[in-house]
Amino acid sequence: MACMKLGSKSEIFYLYGQSWLCSTGLPSDVIIEIGEASFHLHKFPLISRSKELERFMKDLPNDNEKSILELHDLPGGAKAFLLVARFCYGVKMELTPSNVVPLRCAAEYLQMTEDYGEGNLIIQTENFLNHIFGYWTDTLKALKTCEGVLPLGEELHITSRCIHSLVLKAADPTLAILPLSGPSSVQSPEDSEMWNGISTSLTSKETGEDWWFEDVSSLSLPLYKRFMQGGVARHMKPRRVSGSLVYYAKKNIPSLSSYQHGNSSKSNLLEADQRNLIEEIVELLPNEKGITPTKFLLKCLRTAMALYASSSCCASLEKRIGFQLDEADLEDLLIPNIGYSMETIHDIDCVQRMLDHFMIVDHDDADSASNNDIIEEERRIVANCQRLNPMTKVADLMDSYLAEVAPDVNLKLPKFQSLAAVIPDCARTLDDGIYRAIDIFLKSHAWMTESEKEQICRLMNCQKLSLEASTHAAQNERLPLRVVVQVLFFEQLKLRTSVAGWFFASDTLENPTNLSGNLALTRTDGNNITHNNPVVAFDHMKDRVSELEKECLSMKQDLEKMMKSKGSWNMLLKKLGCRLIPKTSLPKVTKPCRKSKIAPASVNELEENAVVVT
Repeated sequence: MACMKLGSKSEIFYLYGQSWLCSTGLPSDVIIEIGEASFHLHKFPLISRSKELERFMKDLPNDNEKSILELHDLPGGAKAFLLVARFCYGVKMELTPSNVVPLRCAAEYLQMTEDYGEGNLIIQTENFLNHIFGYWTDTLKALKTCEGVLPLGEELHITSRCIHSLVLKAADPTLAILPLSGPSSVQSPEDSEMWNGISTSLTSKETGEDWWFEDVSSLSLPLYKRFMQGGVARHMKPRRVSGSLVYYAKKNIPSLSSYQHGNSSKSNLLEADQRNLIEEIVELLPNEKGITPTKFLLKCLRTAMALYASSSCCASLEKRIGFQLDEADLEDLLIPNIGYSMETIHDIDCVQRMLDHFMIVDHDDADSASNNDIIEEERRIVANCQRLNPMTKVADLMDSYLAEVAPDVNLKLPKFQSLAAVIPDCARTLDDGIYRAIDIFLKSHAWMTESEKEQICRLMNCQKLSLEASTHAAQNERLPLRVVVQVLFFEQLKLRTSVAGWFFASDTLENPTNLSGNLALTRTDGNNITHNNPVVAFDHMKDRVSELEKECLSMKQDLEKMMKSKGSWNMLLKKLGCRLIPKTSLPKVTKPCRKSKIAPASVNELEENAVVVT
């Protein structure tokens, strides 16, 4: 820490109770009262250095009793005036970053200019201030003392000069110089600087981008806000601005501070101060997407709601989260409902607004991409794939969120539908997630009518269910019968299409005249060997056809077992609303229809196992 020594005389002041006495041997002729402290001094040393004290002394009555002068509004109070008295008497004293600002303001208040002695206190403190502005730590200490000498510190531009110095050093770490002290510090002569006869070792701050986060987090909110505004004005990187704001908020708000070293920081701020702090932090956050972590924004939103922050603060957080909703975690979205009318356990309306913001941004990106005709077709396809990835993430996130809130019996069907319907059908690669959420909702709302059940089931696409989900849905008694039939129909259609496609590909591979067509049919994204080697492709196709034949044989055996067990078969048909048609009631088919691809043998099999839906 930088230090400047003034004066040469030994200490002559001593404290007696609340009074400072002078041991010069001469009786004091003036008493100066500042707060609860009093100073028993002599007029001549004071008026020889201060224009203001000289004016005050002239107005005092000249009698045998001691004159009393009250200076209760002196900047810095009794501590600063004790240093002023030592300076006037020529007593040894030290200027440090912790006392130079109050002393500079006190000297200005008392008008201790060069007209009242060469090297007066104003010029001495000003020179020392200019010196410590080269040091990061010393400037920071000086800035912290500025709040105690307002508004004179602002009039002298001390606060703004300190902040400007810190901003420059935060923007360029090579300018941040720290003094090193102690017997273990060994520096070369080039690394040392002489100040007022004292050697000060110098070192540069580390060049990491977050080296100053911890230091400025100790500032009060008004000073910190001015520091960050100065950084933004000097075009500090938005990521560094956001990082510092996140660090400051986590250090001073207990609900956000669990991240640091696994310990929660202790804050003495009242709820009103925390509410004001979080509102100011949100206002200072950069608007760029992806700069501030989504997890932090969601924690801020939850804390802001708990502290009853302003609606503009909460709305700004919701908008920021919506822009990068694809980076959110499910557990952070489960925001408890703390409103006055708590219908549901979780604040679903808040998530709905964030999702709406995300969809607006996503659609804007899609429109801008479609209007750009200069981009080549391949680049446009890649851009669409990259854009679809966040949408797919949000779709999975919303399906999981709906599954979490579905057990709430107070959750109404319209609110569930409005949240699920925002996600377009193309964003879901599989509808297993939305099916799971619907199933949980139906289980928790058993009183729903059939029309309401059918209405909620329209949110999912039965064609996009996996085999596991389709199997579960086919046996799900909570689903409407119409939905169960659709699931069975689409699964049968998938199987027939798959078998037909593989047999068609196999026939094409056996035709040597259409080798290029074979390769096109067997091309897959995950197997480049099949694309380059027709022999391997043909072997692979034969294996696949063999597997499908085994699956069909297994299904046929299961069907025969069910036919033998007449009771179980009838129960299954009744559940599906079907009935058997006697063989005699079917008309004989003597000639297959020209447009039909079914052979006569197949028609006879259909006659034996025909069913109709009632």
